[in-house]
Amino acid sequence: VMKPGYKKIERMNGTMRTIHWINVISMIVAIVTGLYIAHPYYQTFIADPAVDKYVMAWNRWGHFIVAIIFDVTSIIVFYLAFATRFLKVKPYEKDIPRGSNIKEFFEVFLNLVTLNRRKNFDSSYLDSFNAINFTIFHLLLVWMLLTGLQLYVHGLGSGLSSIGTWWPWMLHFITDWTIPVSGWIHGGGPTASIMDVRISHHYTMWWIIAWVVFHIYYQVWRSIFWKEGDINIVIGGDKYVKIKEGDKEA
Repeated sequence: VMKPGYKKIERMNGTMRTIHWINVISMIVAIVTGLYIAHPYYQTFIADPAVDKYVMAWNRWGHFIVAIIFDVTSIIVFYLAFATRFLKVKPYEKDIPRGSNIKEFFEVFLNLVTLNRRKNFDSSYLDSFNAINFTIFHLLLVWMLLTGLQLYVHGLGSGLSSIGTWWPWMLHFITDWTIPVSGWIHGGGPTASIMDVRISHHYTMWWIIAWVVFHIYYQVWRSIFWKEGDINIVIGGDKYVKIKEGDKEA
């Protein structure tokens, strides 16, 4: 039951919440299978070499499938960020470095570090701090997907695939640039190789895990300090904010 003096704010519709939880499950699978691909740390409980030899293959298959799911959901999220009519505040609008957004970003940051002792911004809708936080996540995810596809196409050394030569050619065209960039990041320079991409892919996973830890912590933190039910946004789709003077109670 909604408390008197509060109004309900819808923040995520069913599509957005579904995408969120699909990504959660996909990320868990991607991390578990990715760590196994990098360094096999478990085997089947069946002591049969004929079965055990397929464990890596199944891990690679699962890793690739959830990567495809991430590709699809990323495209949908990018589209919705610009096209959906549900969001009152579009995420990209909060990323624009204009005065109001910069001020809001630092106010939200100060609210966090002062444990809610200072709150000079409207928490009803998406703020600049959270918008930039999510933008960083999606940039990490894009880099993860591109380096992952480069590692995948590197395994197609013959230039062939079950659906023709166009598929490896397209992946090389889209992702080959990640080799010199990865080399530059890790100091490889002109000697950059696929190993630099592999290292970059692995390190990015840890950055994404660190982001997830902060994201969960911050959502719980906001729910405790703001007392607006922010944790319910990804479950029920809405939150509750205090009615300010001049507002009409919903």
